[in-house]
Amino acid sequence: MAANASFLEQELCCSVCCEIFKDPVVLKCSHSFCRVCLQQCWREKSSRECPICRRKSTVDQPPVSLALKNIVEYHLKQRNEDHCSVHGEKLKFFCEKDKETLCSMCQTSEKHRNHQVCSLEEAALEMKEELKTALSSNKAMLKRFTKVKQECEKSSEHIRGQAEHVERQVKAEFEKLHQFLRDEEEARLAELREEEKLKRQRMKEMIQNITRHISTLSDKITAIERAMDTEGISLLKTYKDTMKRAQCTLQSPKLPSGALIDVAKHIGNLKFRVCEKMMGMVQYTH
Repeated sequence: MAANASFLEQELCCSVCCEIFKDPVVLKCSHSFCRVCLQQCWREKSSRECPICRRKSTVDQPPVSLALKNIVEYHLKQRNEDHCSVHGEKLKFFCEKDKETLCSMCQTSEKHRNHQVCSLEEAALEMKEELKTALSSNKAMLKRFTKVKQECEKSSEHIRGQAEHVERQVKAEFEKLHQFLRDEEEARLAELREEEKLKRQRMKEMIQNITRHISTLSDKITAIERAMDTEGISLLKTYKDTMKRAQCTLQSPKLPSGALIDVAKHIGNLKFRVCEKMMGMVQYTH
């Protein structure tokens, strides 16, 4: 181990190999060693005793010292971060152009030659100021985003309220239209039923009148046929009365115009007429 090793590194060194612990185990006497180093000592001496205090060990496989192992791993990680991964030397400088940490050998290498460098402490202070500015900017941006988010959430609730209000209005307006159409439908059907009643009554009266004429004509036909069945003097005696009775003064019957339902009046341009009437109840609003 180097003479100028830190106190921590000295405490983390195995007393057998004088290197930082690897897979450290602990004996009941509280002394720790690398597992491999301890097993090697025990093989060489043919006895299981502590290489430091000579206390006998009753176990063949001492337990791992988890606390020591974690400290060693953390220390090695920190030391690796503080040393150059290429040359293994301690990092001392910072290249302002390449934004890289440098050791003494990196500083004189071709890659960083003629570049502006400074100490790690200076670079750290400068970067902290830059990070401070970035932090302030990000905090301000976070504040703006938070405010806008709150406004969006408030707007979302307002939109929900608007939608519910508009939905109620839409339903109310369509209910008015539906009621108008129901009323209009009932009025149209009432008008149709009134025309049906009137024209069926007229047709009934006409049928009754025609029925009477049919009965009269049937009686005349029967009388004429009966007279035609007589012979000689009987036919001659009744001829005058029969001919008088056979005279027909009736006009030929025909279906009067306008007797049927005026279909065109009821359904012709029905949609247009209803829409036109509906326009009278519509008010334009923004």
